[in-house]
Amino acid sequence: MYIEKFETWICGRPKGMFDASREGAAPMPWDYGVGKITTSDGVEGLATFWAARSGAVTDAYLTDVIAPVIMGRSIHDREKVWHDFWNIDRHGAFFPVFLPGPIDVALWDAAAKTAELPLHQYIGSYRTSLPAYASSLWLATIEEYVEEAKKYVAKGFKAYKIHPCGPSDMDMAIHAAVREAVGPDIVLMTDPVAEYSLAEAIKVARHAESLNFRWFEEPFRDYELDKYARLRAAVDIEIVGTETTRGGPWGVAQAIASGACDTVRADVSWKAGITGTLKSAHLAEAHGLNCELHTTTMGPMDMANLHVSCAIRNCDYFELFVPEDVFQAPMVQSYDDFIDDKGMIHAPTGPGLGCDIDWDLVDNACTSHRVHTRS
Repeated sequence: MYIEKFETWICGRPKGMFDASREGAAPMPWDYGVGKITTSDGVEGLATFWAARSGAVTDAYLTDVIAPVIMGRSIHDREKVWHDFWNIDRHGAFFPVFLPGPIDVALWDAAAKTAELPLHQYIGSYRTSLPAYASSLWLATIEEYVEEAKKYVAKGFKAYKIHPCGPSDMDMAIHAAVREAVGPDIVLMTDPVAEYSLAEAIKVARHAESLNFRWFEEPFRDYELDKYARLRAAVDIEIVGTETTRGGPWGVAQAIASGACDTVRADVSWKAGITGTLKSAHLAEAHGLNCELHTTTMGPMDMANLHVSCAIRNCDYFELFVPEDVFQAPMVQSYDDFIDDKGMIHAPTGPGLGCDIDWDLVDNACTSHRVHTRS
């Protein structure tokens, strides 16, 4: 089961999807890459690669660094390949946080397909479903958050996460309005995306506590471990971090050792693949913490997240970034195919990832297509 071919596509998404004020001077089209490995036995492994600000950057890494490492390798040597990438990272590759995790997903996908098992069963199942929460974009007004929350509650969701638009006084107003709109029984979370001072964070956290929010996520940059620890000591609400921490499970370990978080974050895109996410989740479990998986903003990788969530115990929710029709690309299936009317998401039952790539969409959106073969 050796890798004979590695094929990549860099794809654009529709323009103008996101709030321009969050982009800054450099455009953020949230493009993506698709990768497909083909083994000597004809088995295919699939994954998608984040390319939010520059598909050219992702394309170059895939061509110049990823492909030479994996060609001719066995799909069963995932642990060795995983460590090889970390050694290359230390010695001059300096991978973006979203690389090279997805290639690890493709290896797992191919291996699970050879076993003719859904990926979560190949890893080792704990369950087959878990609750989903709708996770907002940055919206312009309080009313938009309220209406979106009500929309997903009406669809059966029992949880909603706010990405408030700032400043902190506005964020607290959003929190209060959403809580009033959805009532006391809906689980609410907030994620201001690293915008607060310590004093602001304590104020907002205490306000969220009064509204019975489940957690308070990423009020600082992930490397500000002392601020996280001081916040955690000052409040009772669950503090969640490590979403963008460099170093995969080693970065997560430093946050745990510093007492910075009650719950850590990982995902198959930003935390070094399925292998890295499992390491982070098991590390957290050994310390009595949850590891909540972060959306990848791409349907196939979110399905990989779902499989991992079903193979671990210490994850309570699946994050569904909304509007979901934007983020399911380039998956053929809709998220609605897996989410029931009670807001539970169910793992695909087919072998491997159990989802399909919309190749017509990929071909029509493709800006770069490369084929690497074993020499």
